[in-house]
Amino acid sequence: MSEKSGEEDPKLIIDEDWKTQVQREKEELARQAEASAEKESSSESGDPADSTAASETTDPENPASETVTSETGTGGEPTSDAPAAPPPPPPASLTLLVTSLATQAMASMGQLPGEDGQTLPTNLDYARHFIDLIGVVEEKTQGNLDDAEQRFVQETLHQMRMMFVSASQKPAS
Repeated sequence: MSEKSGEEDPKLIIDEDWKTQVQREKEELARQAEASAEKESSSESGDPADSTAASETTDPENPASETVTSETGTGGEPTSDAPAAPPPPPPASLTLLVTSLATQAMASMGQLPGEDGQTLPTNLDYARHFIDLIGVVEEKTQGNLDDAEQRFVQETLHQMRMMFVSASQKPAS
């Protein structure tokens, strides 16, 4: 039985190491909260403080990991010299294709605002081109779509055609 208790001791030591690690993490979080509260109170009193704060944490998944330093700006957002990675593109689908073409048609008809918030210039030739492309998709997929996809393509094409008629009747500005 002394052999069994000798074998179990390391498990208790590992457990104690884990508990010690958790305690250190709690203490670090408490220090970070205090530092954050002090920084907020000093910025509220008009004391200009540095806009970035560095905090050190240990990876909770790996207790033996080294200390990780993260920088945060005002409001707690991470700051970095490298630009954030763009989100992955959505999965390719017929709906996405038709929606992309319809969006291009709407932009060409001046129905969508530009980056600056101003209305985009109207180009009815391009609008007609994108609407015709939706028509090609409808024609070439005839009989190969389920009911919901067929209805989506038909309704989108109808809406774009009605929008085109409306846009072409407006006086040029």
